[in-house]
Amino acid sequence: MSDKVRVRFAPSPTGGLHLGGVRTILFNYLFAKKHQGKFILRIEDTDQTRFVEGAEDYILECLKWCNMLPDEGPHIGGPFEPYRQSERKPSYKKYAEQLVAQGNAYYAFDTSEELEAMRENRKTEGNSSSQYDYSIRMQMKNSLTLSKEQVDALLNSGKPYVIRIKMPENETISFKDMIRGEVTFQTSLSDDKVLLKADGMPTYHLAVVVDDYLMQITHAFRGEEWLPSAPVHLLLWKYLGWESSMPQWAHLPLILKPDGNGKLSKRDGDRLGFPVYAMNWYDAKTGETTIGFRERGFLPEAFINILAMLGWNSGTDQEIFSMEELIQQFSMERVNHAGAKFDYEKAKWFNQQYIAHTSNEKLLPLVQTSLKEKGIYRTDEWVLTFIQLMKERVVLLTDFVEKGGYFFDIQHYDLDQIKKRWNEEKKVLLQKLVNLFEHASFVSADLEQLTKDFMTVENVKPGDILPLLRLSLAGTMQGPAVFDMMQLLGKEDTMHRFHKSIAFFDTTIS
Repeated sequence: MSDKVRVRFAPSPTGGLHLGGVRTILFNYLFAKKHQGKFILRIEDTDQTRFVEGAEDYILECLKWCNMLPDEGPHIGGPFEPYRQSERKPSYKKYAEQLVAQGNAYYAFDTSEELEAMRENRKTEGNSSSQYDYSIRMQMKNSLTLSKEQVDALLNSGKPYVIRIKMPENETISFKDMIRGEVTFQTSLSDDKVLLKADGMPTYHLAVVVDDYLMQITHAFRGEEWLPSAPVHLLLWKYLGWESSMPQWAHLPLILKPDGNGKLSKRDGDRLGFPVYAMNWYDAKTGETTIGFRERGFLPEAFINILAMLGWNSGTDQEIFSMEELIQQFSMERVNHAGAKFDYEKAKWFNQQYIAHTSNEKLLPLVQTSLKEKGIYRTDEWVLTFIQLMKERVVLLTDFVEKGGYFFDIQHYDLDQIKKRWNEEKKVLLQKLVNLFEHASFVSADLEQLTKDFMTVENVKPGDILPLLRLSLAGTMQGPAVFDMMQLLGKEDTMHRFHKSIAFFDTTIS
């Protein structure tokens, strides 16, 4: 076992990256960086039937977006190459055969039809379990029930087979979880898991143990849904003679639905209207795109902060953490064992805070991208000012365009507000002021002073004129300071809007 901390994230390239998966990455990453260790990416692509083209690139793109790049992995190499399990296929069979030779595993030649018949028979007999376990293995076609000659003949004939672990009966095994403390299992409750499939590929159970050992992984963090598999893995470490090298395990709490009833799923996000994937995922089979946090308008720093608070706390009232602060303060001792409810409104609050405190220059390329996607082109100087005016008013990056759409074109007029404020007297008043703007310098402070002087001369209150200016410029009562808007829009656009709006108010309201 390496003296240096070595952790790994080992996803299957089968689809979008759920926020629970990204949180697992985050906790691995924080732990490694805090202890000056290594963070390894390993692609667990042993199930070729579920392999999805492009999924590995998607995972890498997610890691880049979250700024959690691995120290070793399939894209950069490292001392324990290869980092794709499909490329490590020859190494697994050797260990599976070793387990058979030791009597800890066995060849199983059962066909899919025979397995299905076994399950149906057990149901008929009133046995709720359809597991291939200690209670049924001696009734099946395997190297425990066949003679050595029969087994050799089947192997030599090319008969398809799998290798299953031989789980002991009525043994108690345990390990110390970094989050949950001592965890104990009865082996009789676990089935004889397949370790090596008929195509020669390992299952997760064998591959994860072999690779963690060969890659000198010191700590293995995974979701609590993997707890039922722990007995198989514990025994594999023992049977292969590697028990002293077994990593320390931590089974992370589930991320729950907003109501706390069950694990959060993509379906919940679709139903409730929020993303559960880090980034957009396109399913080539269905042609559907599932929206991600990035495309919904979240900053990666906010996304990371959100995930850190799902199941971990610093022990203080602090909620906003930079990556550096998270690395410094993170510890597995402060990870809860209970599930964490996902709160989308709270997630948006985090994002709002980050946008408000992010420099305009850093937001510039993100907002420019959003504008160009809508066919809107403005200079960087213009967009920087636009960001400054809007950043305290947006929650998502997409809000710059959606909530600030009136900067580019009046989307609609708030007729209820106009009806409250428009009459012939107000029309004359507004037209007088607009005529003064024709000859004004379009600097915010000058426009504001001109308007104040006008109100003094005309003996009117701000409430008589300022709302009409805003409605004329934006069509709504929302938005930043009127005179800042006028300066950014410029004289030509501003005057065009005033003339167009006065005509609209006059014909529509009258």
